[in-house]
Amino acid sequence: MQKWNEIEVEEAKKLNEIKYDFVTNVKPAYQVQKGLSRSVVEEMSKEKKEPDWMRNIRLKALEIFLSKPVPTWGPDLSELNFDDLTYYIKPEDRKANNWDEVPKEIKDTFDKLGVPEMEKKYLAGSVAQLQSEGVYSRLKKQWEDKGVVFMDMDSALQRYPDIVREHFGRVVPPSDNKFAALNTAVWSGGSFLYIPSGVQLDLPVQAYFRMNGALEGQFERTLIIAEPGASVHYIEGCTAPTYSQYSLHAAIVEVYVKKAAKVRYTSVQNWSDNIINGPTKRSWIEERGRMEWVQGSLGSKITMTYPSSILRGEYASTSNLNVALAVGPVWKDNGAKVIHAAPNTSSKVVAKSISGKGGMSVYRGQLRISPGAYNSKASVQCDALILDDISKSNTYPHNEILEESASFSHEASVGKISEDQVDYLMSRGIREEDARSLIVLGFLDDVLKEIPLEYSIEFNKLVKLEMSKYGAVG
Repeated sequence: MQKWNEIEVEEAKKLNEIKYDFVTNVKPAYQVQKGLSRSVVEEMSKEKKEPDWMRNIRLKALEIFLSKPVPTWGPDLSELNFDDLTYYIKPEDRKANNWDEVPKEIKDTFDKLGVPEMEKKYLAGSVAQLQSEGVYSRLKKQWEDKGVVFMDMDSALQRYPDIVREHFGRVVPPSDNKFAALNTAVWSGGSFLYIPSGVQLDLPVQAYFRMNGALEGQFERTLIIAEPGASVHYIEGCTAPTYSQYSLHAAIVEVYVKKAAKVRYTSVQNWSDNIINGPTKRSWIEERGRMEWVQGSLGSKITMTYPSSILRGEYASTSNLNVALAVGPVWKDNGAKVIHAAPNTSSKVVAKSISGKGGMSVYRGQLRISPGAYNSKASVQCDALILDDISKSNTYPHNEILEESASFSHEASVGKISEDQVDYLMSRGIREEDARSLIVLGFLDDVLKEIPLEYSIEFNKLVKLEMSKYGAVG
């Protein structure tokens, strides 16, 4: 069986090495000692000059974290030793709102990642974070003039404390899970996005999170508030260089979609193979509001992520489109959660996974249509493509339909690349390696077409790279 076109593979590898797999040589402005304790949490809060109420939230969350066991129902997390990690690394003392003001070593990092160029061409605003702190944030003046706020979360806590206090930890309380408690105790960085009533951004905003070392943790906190009638597309990008030792990423995303508002949250994560990734993402959707999750998950050693939507108002709706690649010795535990808590609500979940070279992909979902959620509609579609005989794909749906007038459908399929399809494409003059590439990308099309064009082109290259790492296709 032929391999990928060598030129294309080399181009993809070069893209990854230049753009993602590099280390920034920057001396931290400040960092706490290794390990997690009450004194570390208090030191972080003092360094950040936080109000007492936030420090108290952190300390309470630390108690919850220490009381909860490490999850054992999914991938093996026995390697994870919380005392090995450094929880707060501040790369720079100042925050810039102009790329020219960012220190050279840090600016070079984001130049390689293409963030300034992307902002210039496609975005209404950007937030960039290196390690534990935001180093840059900017929103175009036309949106500032309309009352939109987009900045790093630490700055928002200082400038908009009342809004942060009202919304912080309500969608994802620290008691939700062990990683949520950990994030609430040691959160740093992240992004704050507030869209006033009736304001509809015609360009997306992006936050870019970059890890830089081994045995470090990144615990950004993202808070999005879309007031009635508002609309926004938020894009999240995440990368890290490769090390022999692991690092932990455990973010929290809280999204408020108010009456007739719309939020799309697109996440393209290209973590290196030493990252343990366990974010918690959840939204509340009010009457006639709409929440859209689009997620592409590449890389990482272990990923556990289940974007969730709670449909609280009549005619609220949500969609969750997910692509997960488990190629090589990795475990992708992805899925979605939806709770229909009001009449005439609707949801759609589409999950696509690819497993190769011993990879494990898991769909783990929960869908509940509560009593009284009259005439609600929900559908779940899980499709898995397995590339060889040593890889696996499991599906664990948990569906509770407790309202008789509701309609619900669930579909699941597992398959391999069809040799008949390969032969047909080859009969049309397409090389075997290109034919297999087309089949794989075609399998992912439902989700890839929802990623903005300027991002999907690069995502397609990264999919091909991920496949070529272990000779998974061809």
